[in-house]
Amino acid sequence: MRVALYQCPPQPLDVAGNLQRLQQFALQAKGADLLVLPEMFLTGYNIGSAAVSRLAEACDGESAQQIADIAKTLGLAIVYGYPERADDGQIYNAVQLIDAHGERLGNYRKTHLFGELDHSMFSAGINACPLIELNGWTLGFLICYDLEFPENARRLALAGAELILVPTANMIPYDFIADVTVRARAFENQCYVAYANYCANEGDIHYCGQSSIAAPDGSRIAQAGLDEALIVGELDRQLMNNSRAANRYLLDRRPELYSELNTR
Repeated sequence: MRVALYQCPPQPLDVAGNLQRLQQFALQAKGADLLVLPEMFLTGYNIGSAAVSRLAEACDGESAQQIADIAKTLGLAIVYGYPERADDGQIYNAVQLIDAHGERLGNYRKTHLFGELDHSMFSAGINACPLIELNGWTLGFLICYDLEFPENARRLALAGAELILVPTANMIPYDFIADVTVRARAFENQCYVAYANYCANEGDIHYCGQSSIAAPDGSRIAQAGLDEALIVGELDRQLMNNSRAANRYLLDRRPELYSELNTR
C-alpha cells in the first residue's frame, strides 16, 4: 500500500479553502492508496474555542460528504483532522477515514488533550481503540499528543495494528518528537507509523514539520523537511515480517510485571 502525507501550513478558519487544497493535493497524490492530512486540517488548529464551536461538524456533515466525493472521484482513501460535534453536543478533536469508494470507515477522537489549548476547545475522547482494514492492512489511529504516551501505540499493536496513522499539529520546541519518538514507536511496536504534521506558523505557534513514515525496523521510508511537502512511502509487508522475526519486543513482554501500572 502506498501512503501519502501532506505537510502544509495551516489555513485557519477557511474550510472551503482547505477543501479546495485537499482536492488539489489529492490529485497530486494520485497513484497512492491513502492520503493522510494533519490534525484539524479542515479548520486549522490554533483557532480558539469560539471558532471551534462555530466550525465543528458532525462526522457525516457537509465537509465529510465533499471529501467523500473527492475520495471516490480520485479512487483514493483520505484521513483528515477536523472538529467533530457529537450527537450529545460535545466537541472533539477528531480524525476520520473515508475510503476510495467514498465510504466512511472510521472516526477517532483524541484521548489525551494537550495543555490549555486542547482543554479549552475539546472534550477528551473515550477509551476507544478502533482498528480498520484497508487494502489488506490493519490500521489504528492516534492524534498528535496521543503518540507521546507509549501505552497508546502498544495497545494498538497488541490488537493487531500494522500501520498507525497520526495526524499531528506538533510545534517547536517539541520537534524531537517528530525526530525520535515516531521512529521509536514504530520500532518498539513493530509496525509502521505515519506522522502527518503542519509546517510554518499559526498565531504564536511555530510548527516543526518533519512529517514521516517510520518502518518497523526504525528506518524512515519517507520524510519531509521543514517546508510544505507531499511525501509518499510504500509499505512493505516482507520488511515488517523480517523485522518482527528479528525483534521480539512483543513476544518477550511480561505483562504480569506491569499490571500494577493500571492501578496508578
